[in-house]
Amino acid sequence: MEKMLEVKNLWVEFYKGGKIIQALRDTSLILKRNEVLGIVGESGCGKSTLALSILKLIPEKEGKVVSGKILFKGEDLLRLSDEKLLKIRGDRISIIFQDPFTSLNPVFRTGNQIAESLNLHNKQNLSSHQIEKEIIRLLELVKMDKPKDTMLSYPHQLSGGMQQRVMIAMALSSDPEILIADEPTTALDVTIQKEILNLLTELQKRLGLSVVLITHDFGIVAQTCQRVSVMYAGIIVEEAVTWEIFHNPLHPYTKGLLESLPSREEAGSFSRDEKRRLKAIPGQVPDPSNLPSGCKFHPRCPKVIEECKPQEPRLREIVQNHWVRCIRAGD
Repeated sequence: MEKMLEVKNLWVEFYKGGKIIQALRDTSLILKRNEVLGIVGESGCGKSTLALSILKLIPEKEGKVVSGKILFKGEDLLRLSDEKLLKIRGDRISIIFQDPFTSLNPVFRTGNQIAESLNLHNKQNLSSHQIEKEIIRLLELVKMDKPKDTMLSYPHQLSGGMQQRVMIAMALSSDPEILIADEPTTALDVTIQKEILNLLTELQKRLGLSVVLITHDFGIVAQTCQRVSVMYAGIIVEEAVTWEIFHNPLHPYTKGLLESLPSREEAGSFSRDEKRRLKAIPGQVPDPSNLPSGCKFHPRCPKVIEECKPQEPRLREIVQNHWVRCIRAGD
């Protein structure tokens, strides 16, 4: 299957209070055509930094990409001029951020904001009537009940779910090939989360999109993703198809995350006897400005041995298409 996006050995640093924070370390991944790749991990593990790095949106005063490659259909985005990158960013690759309210401009009507995106990325000179028709088409695509009313509304007049639908419409306005969804349901309540996830799944299939879905929720991963990359402390520690991750996790961190989740049967039970005690991963997520030696998970790992401490393990293929960064994987 064709590689749409390939991240190779990416290192990203931030600078704060005189300290160097290694946000991403030797991170690599591949997104294939028409697939949904989930990036999952705890807050602060580098998921959103990865999304910003792909589009070269790291603020220059705060940090930078130190080394690595980000290949879009074989072309390294990090080597492109700002002018050439603009033709890809928001055009061939679009992004949806987690909080639609802060992403939308509060002083402009939603229709004007979608129109701005259309004018910026559309290669045809559309008349105002054509732009209005396209805005309505996009709002209907994301299943807004009253698209004409929506385009005349200000963001604060819309619910959180409606705001996120507007953001999705804007992201799709340039007919992108890749969609990066950075925790697109985090700011929404549970019922609206499900609606937005179902919408994204439907649009991905209908439009043939390749999607990077960033989340901390394994339930979302199970529902929407074909493959999963698990991140910890700025690096990918396990990658496999979704079924393998859930039924045969090989990295202790992945196992710990899954064991901390209640099963569907347990979630619906009111009997204390029927419920097992959920396991929490001991310890704390490491400070990215003061990471431990060797495997960064070793201070919290139940399988740690002395060999884990001096050197960080490489990502290796334990079984076909199942990659793990652990010297004890498969023991």
